[in-house]
Amino acid sequence: MLHTLRIRNLALVAELTLDFGPGLSVLTGETGAGKSVILGALNLVLGQRADRGAIRAGADQCTVEAAFDISRLRPPLSAFLEENGLEPCADGQLVLKRSFSSAGANRQFVNGSPTTLAALTTLGAWLVDLHGPHEHQSLLQPHRQLAILDAFGNLEAARQSLAELVRQRNAAEAELAALVIDERTYAQQLDLTRHQVREITDARLQSGEDATVAAEHHRAHHAARRLELSLGALDALSESEDAATTRLAVVGRALQELVRLDPTAQDLADGLDQSVSLLRDVQHGLVSYGERAEVDPGRLAELEQRLDLLQSLKRKYGPTLDEVQAFGVTAREKLAALEGRSVELTRINTLRERLQREILTAARKLSQSRQAVIPRLVKAVQLELSALGFRQSEFAISVTFNPDGIQSSGGDVLEFQFAPNPGEPARPLRAIASSGELARVMLALKTVLAAEDEVPVLVFDEVDANIGGETAHAVGEKMRQIARQHQVLCITHLAPVAAHGDAHFVVTKDVAAGRTESQVTQLKAGGRVDELARMLGGGPAARRHAEELLNQRKKTKTATS
Repeated sequence: MLHTLRIRNLALVAELTLDFGPGLSVLTGETGAGKSVILGALNLVLGQRADRGAIRAGADQCTVEAAFDISRLRPPLSAFLEENGLEPCADGQLVLKRSFSSAGANRQFVNGSPTTLAALTTLGAWLVDLHGPHEHQSLLQPHRQLAILDAFGNLEAARQSLAELVRQRNAAEAELAALVIDERTYAQQLDLTRHQVREITDARLQSGEDATVAAEHHRAHHAARRLELSLGALDALSESEDAATTRLAVVGRALQELVRLDPTAQDLADGLDQSVSLLRDVQHGLVSYGERAEVDPGRLAELEQRLDLLQSLKRKYGPTLDEVQAFGVTAREKLAALEGRSVELTRINTLRERLQREILTAARKLSQSRQAVIPRLVKAVQLELSALGFRQSEFAISVTFNPDGIQSSGGDVLEFQFAPNPGEPARPLRAIASSGELARVMLALKTVLAAEDEVPVLVFDEVDANIGGETAHAVGEKMRQIARQHQVLCITHLAPVAAHGDAHFVVTKDVAAGRTESQVTQLKAGGRVDELARMLGGGPAARRHAEELLNQRKKTKTATS
C-alpha cells in the first residue's frame, strides 16, 4: 500500500506531501489544476523516463519519494533487495526515491541505497498498476494475461509442475552442451590423450629413476677409459718389472736386516708390512674393478635409449619425473571421461527426450484446462463490462498452442481482445485507441480478478471518459469493490464516481507571491459536499444531489459490510 508520496519542484508543485490510507482514494479538481502532476510523480518514482522540462521553473532539481507498506506484498522482495545490494525494509516499509536535475544528473534510491533505474522499474511493476493514458499497464502484456487466466482458473499448480519440468530439461541441455563438441576436435583430443596415457604407462617410470640411469650411463660411456686406467694402475703396482710391490720387497728385506741388527727398528718394519697389506687390497680391487669395467656396447645403447626416453617425457609433460607421473594420472582421468562420453551422451539424451515428452504432455494438458476456463472468464468480464456501460461490446480471449515454443508458462500464445461497438472485430487490448475504453476494460478485469491480482496499488485515470448517469455509478461501485482487496487511487471528473471514495482529495491551483502552485487538500465531510456540488455544476440542486450521492454511498457501504 502506498501510504506517503512526497513531491518537490515538479511542474506546478513546489513541495507537497500526501498521506494515503487503504480503500478507495479519489482525486478531483478543475481541469489544469495539476491532477496529472500526481500521476507524473508516481510514474517517475516507479521508473519512468525523467523529463528535465518537468522541473519547476527556478529550481535546479526535482525529487519524488514514495513510501509503501509491503507487509502483504507477495513477490520475493527481500531476495530481490539482497541480490541487488539494497538495504532491507525496516518495519515493513519500502521507500523509493527519484531525483533529477536540470544539469542531467539522474539518481534513484531504494531504502536509501543507490540503485539502477531497471531495479526501480522492477519494483514498480510489483507495487503499482497505472491504468489510463499511461504506460504502467501490466494487464496489456500477454504473459501477464496468461498469469491472470491461470489465477482465475486455479491452474498455478499445473503451471508450476510444467515449469519444473522445463527447468530440468534446460539443466539437461546445459549438461549436454558441455559434452557436445565438434566431432573432429573430439577425435583429436581422444587420440592425443590416448597417446599420452600409453606413452607414460609404457615407460613404467620409477621415482628418481632419471638420476640413477644418468649416473649408470655416465659410467658405461667411459668404460674403456676406466678399464685403461685401472689396468695401468695395476701394472704399475704389481705387474711390471719395476712394479711398486717388487721394489717394496727390496725395502722389506733391508728393514728385516736392520731389525736383526737393531730391534728398535721393528716399528718401521711393521709400518712397511701394513703398507704392503694395503697395496695388496688395492691390487685385488683393481683386478675386480677391471673385470667390471669391461666395455658392453649393448648395455650402453640401452642406457642411452632409456635416458633419451626419460628426457623426452620430461620435455613434454613436466620438468621432473614426479610431474610426468602426475600428468599421466590426469591424462588417464581425461581419457576415461572422453571414452565414456558416448555413454554419458546417451544417458543425457534419453533424459532430455523423456523430459521433452513430459513437457509436451503437461503443456497440452495445461492448454486444455485453459481452454475450459476461458469461457467462464469471458462471461464474468462481459457481465462487468455491461454494468460499466458496454452493453453491446464483446470481450474475447484468443489462444494458440505452439508446441515448438513451450516455455515455463506453457505453449499458449494468449491475447485479451475487445470490441467496444457492435459490428467491429475484437482487437487486442493494447490496440484500443480510447484510453477511457481501455480503463473501463481494465476496471472490469480487475473486478473479476481482484482476489487473484498480486499488485497492491491500482491507479485509474480517465475511467469516466464518455460516460455518465448509471454507468458512472457503476464505475464508482466497481472501484469500491476492488478497493476491498487493493488500494485504489482514482482521478475523476464525475461526482457519482468520486462519491464512492473512502478518502477524497481536491487539487487546486493558487497564486502566491506571484507564482502559481498546485495544492492538494484532503476533504472532510462538508468539504466533500462542496466539491461534489461543484462537479455537478453548482447551485442548491447540485448540493442536494451531492448530499444524496454521499448518503447513497453510506447506505451501500453499510449494506455490503
